[in-house]
Amino acid sequence: MSLLHTIYLVAIAAEAASGALMGMRRRMDLFGLCVVGTVTALGGGTIRDLLIGHYPLGWVAHPEYLAYTVGAAIAAALLARRMHRLRTAFLWLDALGLVAFTVIGCDVAASTGAHWVVVILMGMATGVFGGLLRDVLCNQVPLVLQRDLYATVSFATGVLYLGLLELGVAAGIATTSAIASGFALRLLALHFGLALPVLEADTSSFDEAREQR
Repeated sequence: MSLLHTIYLVAIAAEAASGALMGMRRRMDLFGLCVVGTVTALGGGTIRDLLIGHYPLGWVAHPEYLAYTVGAAIAAALLARRMHRLRTAFLWLDALGLVAFTVIGCDVAASTGAHWVVVILMGMATGVFGGLLRDVLCNQVPLVLQRDLYATVSFATGVLYLGLLELGVAAGIATTSAIASGFALRLLALHFGLALPVLEADTSSFDEAREQR
């Protein structure tokens, strides 16, 4: 089993667990937890493959991934009763899934011969869209649209991964270095509240004009 495949299995388990934990916070039943967990784990990769025409889709070629994600979601739901800090566990699992999927997405896109810009964007799509779909299903404002560094972490992870490969660093070292660095950056962003600047504008005149119509 290759390093990336091992990381992929860990990543889909982590994201399925994060989806289940979010579903529990929204008081979903067991079926809902499994659906949200599976969508979170496999949604980003599915969107990436559809965009670049990479067929068959991962979970279609390997339907055992569905059972794997359902099992991870159920396990997270059962263990959550013994976990006193669900939010911390959710954020750590989500951070791991974000950076791991970014590297995996970059690797898949690169294998198709895509331009490096497309490779990075597909890495971001893989990392971000599973969590975005999870948050939409759970009626939450997606993390990617909030102030904490999220998509930025995915972008930085993808750039670092490709940069290391371009410099001739061994694939295994590039993979673990990018994932470790991205994970650390995401945790630092959460701990210190690092965020991109928020652009604000005075919309009072616009609101008044709209009310007058």
